[in-house]
Order: sequence, then structure tokens, then C-alpha cells
Amino acid sequence: MKFSFSNEQEQFRTMLRRFLSEKSPVSEVRRLMATEQGWERDAWARLNSDLGLSAVHIPEAYGGQGFGFVELCIVMEEMGRALLCGPYFSSVVLAANAILNAGSEDQKQTLLPSIAAGETVAALAFTEENGVWDSSGVTLTAKAQGDGYRLDGVKSFVLDGHTADLIVVLARKPGTSGDEGLSFFTVRGDAKGLERRLLKSVDATRKLALLKFNAVEADLLGEAGAAAAPFARTLDQAAVCLANEMVGGADHLRQSALDYVSMRMQFGRPISSFQAIKHKCADMLVDVELAKAAAYYAAETAAEEAADLPAIASLAKACASDAFIQTAKETIQLHGGIGFTWDNDTHLWYKRAKSSEVFLGSPKYHRELLMQRWNV
Repeated sequence: MKFSFSNEQEQFRTMLRRFLSEKSPVSEVRRLMATEQGWERDAWARLNSDLGLSAVHIPEAYGGQGFGFVELCIVMEEMGRALLCGPYFSSVVLAANAILNAGSEDQKQTLLPSIAAGETVAALAFTEENGVWDSSGVTLTAKAQGDGYRLDGVKSFVLDGHTADLIVVLARKPGTSGDEGLSFFTVRGDAKGLERRLLKSVDATRKLALLKFNAVEADLLGEAGAAAAPFARTLDQAAVCLANEMVGGADHLRQSALDYVSMRMQFGRPISSFQAIKHKCADMLVDVELAKAAAYYAAETAAEEAADLPAIASLAKACASDAFIQTAKETIQLHGGIGFTWDNDTHLWYKRAKSSEVFLGSPKYHRELLMQRWNV
């Protein structure tokens, strides 16, 4: 287990932070969040042509760069810091990992190169209107018909599902429950019988959609009825990536609060010199650094494919969620009256903190999972 980043990884982080600060300023975030799509294909193409970020962790055999999971989490942390508006989490973290975990060799060779190149934007549809994040909430059915399958049901809270070119869908065989009868399927975004609708959400920088499947033709991904283990692994990997994204956002807020209190004058002195403010800043630093430690440890655990990844993933998700939302609250307070206004940028990261807190499961949910998985 490594306890620090290599020089190459630090250089990669520095280059990526500089690039995102130029290409994703707050003015661009505000512009894109006001659109229905939430991102632009031209900007997405430039992001991947200039840096190849969609290909970071995808093996070279499938058109990727073949770096590890740690590098992927560095990308997520810097994107969380910049609040990048783009389908990276949906396409690269969720959908690509699902294909890597569940797909056959031929399917990986067919589907992954276009995702790695940024030409295909993919999404993973697994959550339904019941809001359950694990396999027990899956009710959408897949019925064999001829050489293919037909999907019937509804998926909700699908990240970038309204704009994805390819949708990886988790469905079950009729009459099954729990982990039994689960399979992954792929569906084109323009498939006949598929209805897609954008959902209203707190965080306009991260678009969620509701998908209705009415006898939609689908292709089986991997083996029929064998998706439970790949799905669980995909969720654990996504939780690790989300934890790293959240610590990036939390660190941005912490620094913005420190910059403001160092500049804000009261009684002829910066308010950062007041003891109460010092305590708040110190508490924020401790929260963020502890969350970073958990997120980085989880990234290394995922990279090593360690057996305790499920427990560590839940630990990192819960810790980062708490740190992000608490730092967002303190940042608003330290900005005083202007911290609550639309013109102040703090609310953008606060809303991302609220949405990330419950996305893939709340801190309470993951602490319960941690206890169950740790005992195992």
C-alpha cells in the first residue's frame, strides 16, 4: 500500500488542475448548468482530444491509456474541485466500469474504444423510482424474445441518461428477486420505445433523468443472470470515485473560505485573526484532510483489487460526504451575508455537496454497509 503520490502523479494533477481552471471557470459552469443538456459535445471532445481523460483507466487493449485506478481518482478529485460540467462520471466511472466488470472480451473490444475516445457518451441505469441503490430495488424486467431481449419498466436518477448515446441497463428475469436473475443489457439512446425525461434536481451541474422502457430492444452484456457480482463491484468503484470527487470540492471550499476571511477586514484587521474564525478554519482543515486520507486509501485499495474494497469504499463515501457538506456549511457561514446570495459561488459547491451526499447512498446507508462488510 502506497502512502503518497509519485512525482508523475503529482505532475499529472498539476497539469490537470491548470487545464480545468482554464477550461471550466465558474462562469462556464453557470452557463452550462442553465442548459437542459448540462454539457457541450464540442467541449467534451476537446477535453478528450487534448488530455484523453476518458481513456485514463481503460486498458490499452480496449483503446485506453492503461493507467490505474489511482490516476482515475486524481481526475475525479480535480473535476470535483473545478465543478466540471460533463458526462465523465456517468460515462467513464459508471458505464465503462460496468462493461469492464461484466462484458465479454468481444463486447469490451466493441464498446470501450469509442467510450475511451470520447466519441460515445454512456450512462448506467440501475436505480428506480423507489430510490434503492442496491440490487434489491431492481424491478425492471428483461424478457427473451427471439435472438434478443425486451426491457419493460422505469429507471430513475440516471446520471446523464437524457443525453447518453449508449445506456447500460440493469434488469432482472421476471419472477426473480434480490441478486438472482440480474443481467446487464445495452440499449442505444435513440432506441424505439425508450422515453427519456430530465428530472429537476437540487444540483443543476449534475443532470439526472427518468427513463421509461416500453418493450425496448436490448443486447445482453455478459452472461445472463450473472450481473450481481459485477454490479456490486461497479458500485464500490463508483463510491470510491465519488469520494475523491467530493474531497476535491471540499478542498476548494476550504481554500475559498480561507481566502475570504484573510481578505475581509473588521475593526481594522482581517477577520482571519479572530480566534473563533481560526477555530472554524482549523476544523475545516481537519475534516478535509481526514476525508482525503480515506478517499486516497480507498483509491489505492481499488487499484490493488484488495478483498476489503467493499468496506473501504463505504468508509470513504461516508467520510467524504460528511466532510463535504460540513465544509460547505462552514464556508457559507464564513462568507457572512453574501454567502447566501446567488452571486456568490459557494452555493454551487453546496448544492453539489447535497446531491453527492445522497448519490449512491447516504452516509448512514454506507456506515451500515461498512459494519456489515467489515464483519464479513
